[in-house]
Amino acid sequence: MSERQESDAEAVSEPEALLEDLQHAVLEGNKVWLSETIEQLHPADASDLLEQLSTEDFETAVELLGGELPSEVLAELRDEYREDAVEVLSDKAVADAIDEMDSDDATAVLEDLDDERRERVLDELEPEDRAVLEANLIYEEDTAGRLMQREFLSAPEFWTVGQTIDFARDNAEDLPTDFYEVYVVDPMHKPLGYVLLSQLLRTERDIKLADIMETFDSDIRVDMDQEEVAYQFQKYALASAPVKDPNGRLIGMITVDDMVHVIQEENTEDLLALAGVSSADGSDTVWESVKARAPWLAINLITAFIASGIISLFEGTLDRLVQLAILMPVVAALAGNAGSQGLTVAVRAIAEREMEGKASRRAVVRETLTGLVNGLIFAVGVGLIAFFWFWKVDLAVVIGVAMFASFVWAGISGILVPLTLKRLGADPAVASSVFVLTLTDVMAFFSFLGLATLVLL
Repeated sequence: MSERQESDAEAVSEPEALLEDLQHAVLEGNKVWLSETIEQLHPADASDLLEQLSTEDFETAVELLGGELPSEVLAELRDEYREDAVEVLSDKAVADAIDEMDSDDATAVLEDLDDERRERVLDELEPEDRAVLEANLIYEEDTAGRLMQREFLSAPEFWTVGQTIDFARDNAEDLPTDFYEVYVVDPMHKPLGYVLLSQLLRTERDIKLADIMETFDSDIRVDMDQEEVAYQFQKYALASAPVKDPNGRLIGMITVDDMVHVIQEENTEDLLALAGVSSADGSDTVWESVKARAPWLAINLITAFIASGIISLFEGTLDRLVQLAILMPVVAALAGNAGSQGLTVAVRAIAEREMEGKASRRAVVRETLTGLVNGLIFAVGVGLIAFFWFWKVDLAVVIGVAMFASFVWAGISGILVPLTLKRLGADPAVASSVFVLTLTDVMAFFSFLGLATLVLL
């Protein structure tokens, strides 16, 4: 081990140097340096650092740390790295880490385990903690029930500020690590309102919570999809929100740090879906990448043959006018890009709930008019280029009209396809791109070659 590695971790400031030191420590099995360094870093920085290691070195580092891997670091690891880490750790180490986590993070770790090992880990926990985590696992993935934590501070409306503060201090070990509000509940434990901690600390001790509480803007049920939960957090600018069971009783809370991950996850899924990819993680193997992309490429192959079938209908026209083959990709490429632009805007607007009611009709009108204007601009431009290239007025007119029609169609299909899929209950981000690109290609080829057959022959 070099002298630089033996020095205190605080002396290492450059990320690249720290990563190099980490790799050397793993190679030489220096558990002391590794443990001290990870402990001194912020959990998010420590997880980022570990994730830069190769898979083999990462697993070795986790094995070296063993039970000394901080639970906060384990919780911060991305799903695939956390799964690898849990696979390496012993049942006792996993149980100890879970015991130090809030229930939402602990549930995420348990999700990574197979049924047999999950039972072994749960057996290591206190009965009360086990019951809480088993209750969380009952709920479907990607719902509020899986995201929520069971630790929160609630108080009856007749309690005073002083009683609430004293209760929180006396029961500090049972409270979550981070929370921002006190939930005011009725005798049935149904939430009535909330008091911000900042308001609580500024108010005199003898004031009742009922006199200073605010009413809730959010309404999150335990079976609500995480995307809808994220929308409520964004809409109402929430730092945290209570989660209610089907009877309206308060059973947990969700904090904004969880929602940041959900929002990023949902946006990434939509982006990948638009590109025809179901997974794009840096740790994916070649086979995993192939499985994620090949199905979409197969669908695109089918749609490509559909477009080729349209072209084959005008084989005779292409044989007689070679200029059409030269110009044909121009029409298809521009129309496809126009359709993709409208589709991207539409999918984002649908995800942001900006396509409800009359807004959807306005969007259809807007995209149609956009297609008309862009179609006119590029029809004139492409027509002029075709004229000066081949010195044929009729060819320039044909490609100009085809370009105009293709742009209008691209604008309409780019907005109507995702809206239609949404009404049918399908995910617009997943299925829209295939339909839109096929429709625009078909229109581009059919309009261009069809007009050429009628006008030029």
